[in-house]
Amino acid sequence: MNTYNNNLDNDRRDDLFDGTELRARGNWTELKGKARQQYGNLTDDDFEYAEGKQEEWLGSLSAKIGRSIDDVKSWFRSL
Repeated sequence: MNTYNNNLDNDRRDDLFDGTELRARGNWTELKGKARQQYGNLTDDDFEYAEGKQEEWLGSLSAKIGRSIDDVKSWFRSL
């Protein structure tokens, strides 16, 4: 695959982490429940997402669970 297509694929994957997109693509409550099962220290506040604040939200989650932002993204993709 060429670089152009790789960039498109990465952009599409990153779109999955827009909070609105996460809520729209499935049962957001179920995703939050699965996250809480694995990371018991997460609260409702940790799942609050302000539009346009995707990177801050992912950074906050990654800091709270001690994982990289890429790890958080991969984990959400796997749910």
